Amino acid sequence: MSKSMLALMGLTASLILGGAACAQAPAPDSTPNDYAKSETWLCRPGRQDACAADQTTTVVTADGKATIEPFTPAADPPVDCFYVYPTVSTDPGGNSDMGVDPAERSVVEQQLARFAGQCRIYAPMYRQVTLAALRKVMMGQASPGDEALAYGDVRDAWLSYLAHDNKGRGVVLIGHSQGSRVLLRLIPDQIDGKPVQKQVISALILGMNTPVDAQGRFGTLPLCATADQVGCVVTYVSFRASAPPPAGSRFGRTDDKGLRAGCVNPAALLAGKASTETAPLHAYFSNRAMGSSALEPKPWATGLTVTTPFVSAPGLISGRCVSEGDFTYMSVSVNGDPADPRTDDITGDIMVLGQPLKDWGLHLIDVNEQMGDLVALVGRQSKTYLAKPSSPAP
Repeated sequence: MSKSMLALMGLTASLILGGAACAQAPAPDSTPNDYAKSETWLCRPGRQDACAADQTTTVVTADGKATIEPFTPAADPPVDCFYVYPTVSTDPGGNSDMGVDPAERSVVEQQLARFAGQCRIYAPMYRQVTLAALRKVMMGQASPGDEALAYGDVRDAWLSYLAHDNKGRGVVLIGHSQGSRVLLRLIPDQIDGKPVQKQVISALILGMNTPVDAQGRFGTLPLCATADQVGCVVTYVSFRASAPPPAGSRFGRTDDKGLRAGCVNPAALLAGKASTETAPLHAYFSNRAMGSSALEPKPWATGLTVTTPFVSAPGLISGRCVSEGDFTYMSVSVNGDPADPRTDDITGDIMVLGQPLKDWGLHLIDVNEQMGDLVALVGRQSKTYLAKPSSPAP
């Protein structure tokens, strides 16, 4: 893989977690994992594991008033979600081991646990390319990471899931950053044109450039155009409307000739609009900094102390898909009002020496900025899928 594509997968995460070790480490064991074993999974249904993280949210309205929104997972969701996490491993060497560390726990708390309101959750551990490997690439050195090993683990986990757990149920694929890149390889390799494709409710390919043709298709999977469409792709990368991707940005465009990066706005689809139309985004912001190179969240409202893990601020941000020049991306506007007591801005930029890294946009919060919309969209799509005469009973 080119240095630019490695950077696309992981510079953000490397900057987020900062001092990932670059020390030499033994080559990873390449023995295939047995995904029939529970310990090879970060999250599985019926366990008190990393995905049992507290999702309680403080909802802060424009007048500064706050209410608590509890969260309860669905008791018996009728569909599944299969998730591949982004570059987070702080292990030394080129590929991570299979141990569950705080970094893996933290990312599923932010990006996955809330989907338990709609689906059974499956998230395999995999020997991903580490932050240490990506830091070496960014310093001009050869990457010690083995992408084939990382992909092979996810492929094996997917096949094991189909063989032992799926039992004909509909499934939503979810990924972010490196996880999305892995899914962009898994879909043509193991899903597109194969019998299991009819069970794919949708694929959420977030924080990565999904190359689509002039008809808006990735392989045979179209971009989602309505909230009730199934068998389609939701994908975007996000930038502030006030700071669109600069000329050197790798997010928002693809190197494939004749193809563009896809963009789907879940919030717009839920509102019955086209993705290019502006819609308010139902965000679930973290109430803590998203890593060492992100700013701490500002007070959410004058005189308000928030103690829950997440914050929702209705109407504070909105978004639409924009296509300008070579770039296609989610343009996020912050609708702050200095006259009200609620905060007028959000955090989510990667900060380097006190300045935002503009070519990475809002990559840190690609998922958080539309978490409510993504979960609601999965719910709508699941109902459509289950209503199909050919859908198996859950």
